[in-house]
Amino acid sequence: MDTDTTALERLADDVVTLVAERGAAAAPHAEVEANVGVVRNRHGLTRFANSFVHQHVGEDTVTVSITLAVDGRTTTTSTTSTDRPSLSEAIDAAIASAGQQPVDPHWPGATPPTDVPASAHFDPDTAAGEPTGRAERVRAFVDAGPELDAAGYVDTEATWAAFASTAEHRAADASTRATLDGIHQTARSAGSAHQTSIRSSDLDGATAGALAAELARDSAEFEDVEPGAFDVVLGPEAVAAMLTFLGVYGFNAKTHLEGGSFAELGEAQFDPSVTILDDPEDPRAVGLGFDAEGSPRRRVALVEGGVTRAVVHDRRTAKRADTVSTGGAIPGGETFGAVPLNVRMLGGQASPQDLVASVERGLLITSFHYVRVLEPKTQLATGLTRNGTFRIEDGKVAGAVGNLRFTESFLDALGSGRVLGVGNDDRLADGGLVTGMVTCPSLRLRSFTFTGGAGG
Repeated sequence: MDTDTTALERLADDVVTLVAERGAAAAPHAEVEANVGVVRNRHGLTRFANSFVHQHVGEDTVTVSITLAVDGRTTTTSTTSTDRPSLSEAIDAAIASAGQQPVDPHWPGATPPTDVPASAHFDPDTAAGEPTGRAERVRAFVDAGPELDAAGYVDTEATWAAFASTAEHRAADASTRATLDGIHQTARSAGSAHQTSIRSSDLDGATAGALAAELARDSAEFEDVEPGAFDVVLGPEAVAAMLTFLGVYGFNAKTHLEGGSFAELGEAQFDPSVTILDDPEDPRAVGLGFDAEGSPRRRVALVEGGVTRAVVHDRRTAKRADTVSTGGAIPGGETFGAVPLNVRMLGGQASPQDLVASVERGLLITSFHYVRVLEPKTQLATGLTRNGTFRIEDGKVAGAVGNLRFTESFLDALGSGRVLGVGNDDRLADGGLVTGMVTCPSLRLRSFTFTGGAGG
């Protein structure tokens, strides 16, 4: 498998030509514009439960997505049927639909010619996605906890994409991703591990399995603690959940323009130790080199040394703000806005062990789940700890505790004086929304608020 996108580029060109033909026939006196994306996605998935593989799934699809404007009245459509009659039918329906819409005041026009560098996020072996390789990693994960029950998945994904517009813009790229996500369980506890890379060869089932098994064993006997405010050491998965919601709601230019974002550009809203980027140039980053509008994905400093510097734009918000797109458009994002898809928090100098050693009394938390944002603008959120929550006493892990519910503002939690340590273990972590979206380290935070146990 390679990065060749020639067939997809040809199909995108054919669709643009077809739009011009069908538009001239259906609306001969109108200006018909279109952005066309053609994406081939090859996904291989191996699931396991009760320490046995129970499912192999393979899917290989091509999707054509069209954003079409008739005299500034816009609509979108997509289809997995790529023959000319089916595409003609889809385009005709889109033209008719656009004619019934009001003029879209934020339509920026079809994407003009723009240079789009290749992303270098593609690995041929991962694109091949053989199930035997996934099964071998499952076996290594399971073998790390022979007396435990293991469950989870290993998957590989390859994406080839081409983009064409009626304004003569063309772009093409390819990317890959591989993920191992699993748990080991006792009758009373569970431990988890997550690995994501652009290369399946980076997935180490034995290492992930050993970590998950250790967490499960160490959590088997636990005690409940009273809710309250604790200093915490958060593992990368817990930090990734926080950064995911900060990115989606806060660094979204549409939300910012409409007054729903916490972001105050130029203000010191975070601790000076916090620097957050949208960084598609990171060698570890997952994804294509261009977004859903065909704009190049750009490196954006969202927060520098605690100061909020920028939000991410698509072409719609860039028009409104009189700036340029940062490449943050997502499929179907016309109503939601742009999203940073390669959120990266810079790591620090402390090892995770150093972070724990610096805590006199607090909690070590592996990950969060069921996270919900209660107030998007303040980032007040609630959720539960899971898969390894431990008490820290005098700089040492002193035993497991039962899962807790937190209610905390993610913005405040990363505010000035609240971040007491930044780990050197930054990696791609699971934030619970888009796999491969966040790269981040462990953090030590002051006074994180817990409001109850897992039951409420």
